[in-house]
Amino acid sequence: MKPMETQKRIENDFKIALKSKDEVAKRTLRMVLTSIKLAEVDKGGELSEEEIIAILQKEIKSLRESISDAEKAGREDLIAQTEPEIQVLEKYTPQQLNEDELNKLAVEAIAEVGANSPNDMGKVMKVLMPKIQGRAEGAKVSAAVRSLLTGK
Repeated sequence: MKPMETQKRIENDFKIALKSKDEVAKRTLRMVLTSIKLAEVDKGGELSEEEIIAILQKEIKSLRESISDAEKAGREDLIAQTEPEIQVLEKYTPQQLNEDELNKLAVEAIAEVGANSPNDMGKVMKVLMPKIQGRAEGAKVSAAVRSLLTGK
């Protein structure tokens, strides 16, 4: 994607949501645009495409944690409200890797650094994470690498 392409898509979709009175999209996109603007102020300039994707993924993770908390509290209303928000944000993030694709990249990274024990996990992650570029959660990536390095 070209720099700023995702942010422009979000801004355009926000305008469409305002006109169409799509409350979920309007609320969700307003939230993420605010996060982007705050990050731009903190940085003192425009954000890169990767930084915008990272903000989207952080918001999605936060919403998933809210769902987890709502499940524990038995709050079906909050779950029903939050799931559509996640769906809105996922439209702007890269397609997630499936387990086979993730394992293939992990095997390649392990071979690249010559890792052979869990002690080498840091080296593997350092090489692997830039190749993943937001297409899998860090916890899933580390679990896959750990599994491959321990042989379990």
